[in-house]
Amino acid sequence: MPDFDSELRGGVATILGVPPPPPEHDDAFGSLQQWLAERNLGLVPIANASEFSWPGSWLARVRTGDDDHAVVMFGSPSGPMVDPHDALARGGTIEEGWLLARLDLRLPIDDAYGRSSSSGTVAGLLIAPAAEEALVQVDAVEAVAGRGLIGDRYHDGRGTFSGRGRGYQLTLVEADALEAVDLSWEQGRRNIVTRGIALNGLVGRRFTVGTVECVGRRLAEPCAHLEKLTRAGIMRPLVHRAGLRADIVGGGTIAVGDTVVALEGS
Repeated sequence: MPDFDSELRGGVATILGVPPPPPEHDDAFGSLQQWLAERNLGLVPIANASEFSWPGSWLARVRTGDDDHAVVMFGSPSGPMVDPHDALARGGTIEEGWLLARLDLRLPIDDAYGRSSSSGTVAGLLIAPAAEEALVQVDAVEAVAGRGLIGDRYHDGRGTFSGRGRGYQLTLVEADALEAVDLSWEQGRRNIVTRGIALNGLVGRRFTVGTVECVGRRLAEPCAHLEKLTRAGIMRPLVHRAGLRADIVGGGTIAVGDTVVALEGS
């Protein structure tokens, strides 16, 4: 049987020149999107994909009978550039499509946000037991590898943005970024507030918070949900400044005052 998800990863590899890894959970498409987001990339859904025309590469889901195939399309008008199973030649129909695009057109794909060489400190620790509940500051908290912070909504899968795969265990934000837009630490809704380290440069890198080892996954960008909980207009000044999504690799206790350090060679 054809494996659409494998074919889709192959199509992304054709366009990008880098093969995505196998999915880390049963949501293969979501896993692919998470991997791409770490590289300042995403798959943008195409409306009316069967009529789409683009003088470049894009990806199509083509249905032949009961099977789906991923086809790399190209050109205006568009035709199949890579169609391993001749799905379109055999009368297949384009059901949906995606354009592989940068999340920020001004930034590169590799090390889009730079690489942090500085170190910093934990200025604050905050947890909330469930989605949209008020965050509470604590002096110390236990970090569990593969889960999150004990007592926090993401540890128990009860957060607004709880999910499977990468970047759903821990969030960090720079204190300066919140202060610049007059948001309290509680309103910022991140677990760890830091000073002295450029968090964006930790995307794709391992780092330690005290004795706890973490890996930066992607930026925790602002969204309409944050505006709903705070105030209108807060999204724009926080673009690329709203923090970092990370996973916990090695657990332990995190305390206010702990050092945050990027690991060499990561």
